[in-house]
Amino acid sequence: MKVLVLAAAAVALSLTGASAEGLGGHYRVAGTNFDGSHYSGTAEIVVTSKNTCRIDWVTGSTTSHGICMRNGNAFAASYRLGSAIGLVIYEMKDDGTLVGLWTIADKSGVGTETLTPER
Repeated sequence: MKVLVLAAAAVALSLTGASAEGLGGHYRVAGTNFDGSHYSGTAEIVVTSKNTCRIDWVTGSTTSHGICMRNGNAFAASYRLGSAIGLVIYEMKDDGTLVGLWTIADKSGVGTETLTPER
């Protein structure tokens, strides 16, 4: 019976979204724009609740702000870049690196971005 209870608890935990906790901190940013040109900078993630966070990017002279959340090994953020709205979806790697694709509303194209934790 004890094994059955432990198995049920493990299944229940796997069905709930993973916490945003543990993601907070500073990251190095490396990415590519729609045209393939490269950019770099920094990002900071601030956890605001068990499930949500805020994220700020600084790449060159550009600063953008967004909200974010985690679900399993997926990490998503919506952001404002000037008057444009964008979306980025990252895959969380075991070492804490976030590897993703991003786009901007009503634009054709996809960019790439990797956030590497600064330790």
